[in-house]
Amino acid sequence: MLPLIFIDRGVSHAQLDRLRKSRPPDAMPVPDVPMASVPAGTFLMGADGSEALEDERPAHHVWLDGFSIDLYEVSTAQYSAFLATTQRAVPWQWESVNPSRHGDKPVIGVDWSDADAYCRWRGKMLPTEAQWEKAARGQDNRLYPWGNQVPNSDLANFALGARFSYDLVLIAVGSYDSGKSPYGVHQMAGNVYEWVQDWYGANYYESSPDRNPAGPDHGEFKVLRGGSWSDLPKYLLTYGRFKLPPETRNSYTGFRCAKALNDPQRGP
Repeated sequence: MLPLIFIDRGVSHAQLDRLRKSRPPDAMPVPDVPMASVPAGTFLMGADGSEALEDERPAHHVWLDGFSIDLYEVSTAQYSAFLATTQRAVPWQWESVNPSRHGDKPVIGVDWSDADAYCRWRGKMLPTEAQWEKAARGQDNRLYPWGNQVPNSDLANFALGARFSYDLVLIAVGSYDSGKSPYGVHQMAGNVYEWVQDWYGANYYESSPDRNPAGPDHGEFKVLRGGSWSDLPKYLLTYGRFKLPPETRNSYTGFRCAKALNDPQRGP
């Protein structure tokens, strides 16, 4: 199930002005999130069989250089600090954000370029699709970040319908300790879909490089991973692929950042 699409048609200049004026020049920056290190090596990407969709096949081994990835999704508080120091347009639904209540909720309503700009501002990047999947799946071919157990309310935030509310459907980043990935990364299933770096290619896995794949050179859609607060369990699979036009802003989609390790192992 793909998320409903809402496109932001304008910029709330008054809201941005209030945000920037309310932040004193000497205000302490919002701390960046801790990151998990994912060592260099090979993992199995994609899936085979009738349970896999056509664009998730075939299963194939991929070598990735070492990288690190945010333990948590980017929060509204962190994104607010970014808005206060840049000229970026506010996300869709930003007028509903109450910093005192929603600062630890994942930011939503950001398009791909918003997410990319934030990660660059932090000196990072959006993870590639392969990096995201390895961080979620590990090297044991698991179906969900926590293992092969079907999702439940102790493991992920999902299946809450389609009506959005910051208070009622989004869960604070860093929640669901029992749902962490093999590398200790939180909420890689449910809560919000996550933009990744790659353009989408329906048949990309059939010819993708076996070392550090970064997606097609161009395309119409960008890839998202992980499922959202609205989705059923089958959309939370570690190998599940989703696509949207990069200019999409909606209540289902956020992101996290990644970074190459300084001294990655290069392998044979």
